[in-house]
Amino acid sequence: MRRGVRAAAAVLGSAHPGPSVVVTLAAVGLGAAVGAEPVRVALLAAGVLIGQLSVGWGNDWLDAARDRAAGRTDKPVAVGSVSPTTVRAAALVSLVPGLLLPVLAAPAAGALHAVFVLCGWTYDLGLKATALSVLPYAVGFATLPSLGTLLLGPPRLAPWWATAAGAALGIAAHFANVVPDVEADAAAGIRGLPQLLGARASALLAPAVLLAGTALAVAGSGLQSPLTIVAAAVAALCAVAGVVSGLRTSPGRTPFRLVLVAGLALVVALIGAGARLVG
Repeated sequence: MRRGVRAAAAVLGSAHPGPSVVVTLAAVGLGAAVGAEPVRVALLAAGVLIGQLSVGWGNDWLDAARDRAAGRTDKPVAVGSVSPTTVRAAALVSLVPGLLLPVLAAPAAGALHAVFVLCGWTYDLGLKATALSVLPYAVGFATLPSLGTLLLGPPRLAPWWATAAGAALGIAAHFANVVPDVEADAAAGIRGLPQLLGARASALLAPAVLLAGTALAVAGSGLQSPLTIVAAAVAALCAVAGVVSGLRTSPGRTPFRLVLVAGLALVVALIGAGARLVG
């Protein structure tokens, strides 16, 4: 019994469940904010969660050898808690419900969600090691606001400022997440944009981009909601603190934590925009 629980935990841990849950909650909040039907929001949320888990499993499956060589004790596959074959099966099998459920919620939302999942998989399959590594994050997160508005009838895309704020969130997350591992990644042959720019530049760029995204959300929403005002203020403060932290000699994971809080606040600010997301 305990062995089965440990095995299941290892498989789940290989899917990067934390970020997957955060993205799912963002999709739920945005769908609810625009007044989409609860059933449609639930179907979309299930698909987003499974789709993100699929991308996470794909990442650990494809990076298994590199993670073992780097001694990554935070990766279940690298420490032998679960086999790459099992993680590969989970990644591929979960693609089916991950892509199908949002289509059942609304065909247009399902099609756009497929783009989000495809972005994650193109990153896993090799784009992460190129100067275009930021592109899947920018395009994928740019779809988030429209996943909610496409649940409506008639479906419509979110306004440009919300789409741009989503893209900023993705770009910031990419740079901040890589900062602590820039040197190790470079040694392993990963030449993504953060590795090419270096830890210091990436640590500064992440909060700066997020600050720009927050400014777009503020301008587009018109600050008509108290929730948006408070959330935008938190996002801006954390982004500025992130810039200050990035100026340090060894920024470590502090910029990532600040960007994470600022990113969550930015999502809340978009949710607070509510009706502004549907024009």
